[in-house]
Amino acid sequence: MNKIAQWVTAAFPLWVLLCCTLSWFYPFLFTWFTGPLITYGLGFIMLGMGITLKADDFKMVFREPWQVLTGVILQYTVMPLMGWSMARLFSLSRDLTAGLILVACCPGGTASNVISYLAKARVALSVTMTAFSTFMAVALTPLLTTWLIGNQVEVDGWGLFLDALKVILLPVVIGVFLNRYMPRLTARLVPVSPVMAVAIIVLIVASIVGAGKVYIIHAGWRLVMAVVAMHMGGFLLGYVVARLFIRDLRACQTISIEVGMQNSGLGVVLAKNNFYSPLTPIPPAISSAVHSLIGSLLAAVWRIKNSKEISS
Repeated sequence: MNKIAQWVTAAFPLWVLLCCTLSWFYPFLFTWFTGPLITYGLGFIMLGMGITLKADDFKMVFREPWQVLTGVILQYTVMPLMGWSMARLFSLSRDLTAGLILVACCPGGTASNVISYLAKARVALSVTMTAFSTFMAVALTPLLTTWLIGNQVEVDGWGLFLDALKVILLPVVIGVFLNRYMPRLTARLVPVSPVMAVAIIVLIVASIVGAGKVYIIHAGWRLVMAVVAMHMGGFLLGYVVARLFIRDLRACQTISIEVGMQNSGLGVVLAKNNFYSPLTPIPPAISSAVHSLIGSLLAAVWRIKNSKEISS
């Protein structure tokens, strides 16, 4: 069972591509997954993340504070600036700019933990950074989004904050509580939670792609290139800047993965709940497929390199 779950989780980019392709030609297969289902689905993913967290995961902050601090700072500086810069460089419309900046201001996603595992990087560091960036997102995602979008489009900053509380903080806290006081239950749930997370993220992304097909065609290559450039810049700068302060190559790889990969599902939910335009959720949906593909390619390269170093 565990091997099947690992295989399904490792093939995450494949499922995203396959289902997005199906949704492009047969939207009805996925567009039913919308509205409250997306919000509840993301809350379930955050709950799944919470039940994997233990007190020991947070002890790394005290053992390796510089690594965690570097990763979280880069998460909330490099990516928001990349999102803002790429939106201007590719002259995106106001609503697409809002969507790109929003996903750039989101925390690291749970998929980054999977990619770090596949790359044989520092998984504990990845989990810790994801946890801390997720908690900080309750305040930083609304603040940074509102600041960087400015007056280009109306932003419900208070709505973003309330949604972040409901979709991020509450499910994660409940998950940590369950892990602490109901360990037998969580022990059964932990092996299947990554598979459920993959399934829900794929449904969310495919649903947005199917429903937004006309808007994606209208936006054209500029939107896709802006998303690709944003994530490539995040992976690259995350690694290069981390190398200036950290000697451990595997830790730098982990930070690169964490910075380059966003919680795109959260971006979709926040965009649908707090922006009026149907265009705004499109960049986060495309982001999910793009960062998963780039992250998987990096994981394949780094896995070979790290396997040789670990065995030697």
